[in-house]
Amino acid sequence: MNGYNGGGYPPYDDNRTPSVQQPYVNRESFGEPQNYVPQGMAHEYSYEPTGKKGSAGKKILTAFVAVLGVGAIAVTSIVGYRIVTDRDGVFPADRNDAAGKEVADTERIDPSAASVNRSNLPTLEQLAAPEDAMKIPDIISKLSPSVVGISCITEMGIATGSGIILSEDGYIITNAHVIKDAQSISVVLPPYYGNGDENQDELTYTAVNVGKDTQTDLAVLKIEKNDLVKAEIGKSADVQVGELAIVIGNPLGLDLANTATSGIISAKDRTITVEDITMKVFQTDASINGGNSGGALINAYGQVVGITSAKVASAEVEGLGFAIPIDDALPIVSDLMSYGYVTGRPSLGITGADVKSAYSTYYGIPQGFLVKTVTEGSGAQAAGLKENDIIIAIDDTIINGIVQLNDVKNKHKPGDTVTLTVYRSSRKINIDVVLDEATGETVVTENNDTRRNDYYNNYNDYDDYYYDPFSFFGGF
Repeated sequence: MNGYNGGGYPPYDDNRTPSVQQPYVNRESFGEPQNYVPQGMAHEYSYEPTGKKGSAGKKILTAFVAVLGVGAIAVTSIVGYRIVTDRDGVFPADRNDAAGKEVADTERIDPSAASVNRSNLPTLEQLAAPEDAMKIPDIISKLSPSVVGISCITEMGIATGSGIILSEDGYIITNAHVIKDAQSISVVLPPYYGNGDENQDELTYTAVNVGKDTQTDLAVLKIEKNDLVKAEIGKSADVQVGELAIVIGNPLGLDLANTATSGIISAKDRTITVEDITMKVFQTDASINGGNSGGALINAYGQVVGITSAKVASAEVEGLGFAIPIDDALPIVSDLMSYGYVTGRPSLGITGADVKSAYSTYYGIPQGFLVKTVTEGSGAQAAGLKENDIIIAIDDTIINGIVQLNDVKNKHKPGDTVTLTVYRSSRKINIDVVLDEATGETVVTENNDTRRNDYYNNYNDYDDYYYDPFSFFGGF
């Protein structure tokens, strides 16, 4: 563990045989770029706020104000020119003496006589941290050994992210979207665990997906390694807006491993929706970039108070990042470690895809949720729900897709009965379904989001449908 400075990894040795732990995480296979190119891609949630369009009246008013502004500048310029050149004789005969004396008096002002001593002003970090806080270098030194890199092989290539060590025997928490569609997962330990001359492969361990929960964007991994430095966990309930926030992670890939950035907690209890997932999060201006997902949001005492999860995807915005509060994450993590899924959640026992507006118009079918598979033995199967049914309402609440469907379903508990309004063969029918307990996620390969062009094939069965929206929704 010598020579560790909290930074990245030593360069590769071209003559060294890569570790068998994970032969596929090997940067030589990508060649040596002339300029910096981040390793792999990063599975990153990007929050894109809905923009607001300006009205025509506002545009006209803006143009009018601009014209007035141009006119005012022109008049001011002319008057200023005449005053400077003394065209109007606005200065008295003795102006040179008076003005000279005034300038001389101004130049003799002593800055040290000002009421505020600006020679030793505190930094932003000092103002944001309490009196008994740790120094930032000590915080980074304490937590860097507990933040790891995550590397996943997907159909699209290698994706990277970050993770936090939960236990000395190899349990690691990260974001569910970091390991999305992963065919294999590896954890890359920071150089702290080496002797100073290891390359990245020698610090890489194959990871097992213990469980993940896309609803809260959390996942737990496990590697076969002991004597790890687990992160100290704080209380997100004690976090105050304006206090110090430090982020440690792997932005833009593992080449920049254990990068630390600092800022403040900008807001608490923000609610954002990313990729149909609604989350309650902290907002921070500490820099969060692609690859930081799953990393640590740390307070002034070197304690993890959040899990970095999303950033704002806009070239016009800076300093907007989001993290899942640790108090909200721990119960989910506990269930994932114990059961592999989150207990007590209701499930219909179906998978499918949203019927978007474009598909609805093209095929003449209602918007809603298209059922593609029905789990054997589920409440949906027992109730008679079928493939290619379109769920258009639940408990008399009209839905446009999975988000609204889950909003109503999640208000219930396992064992409750819900009424689904279904569009089938040009008819509207009601089906009562007894909710099961969700025991994990079902992966439907034919509905992979990476093959969006295949979605049209999902609706071929509806080419002959006739849909009259006015009569169809009349009974709701």
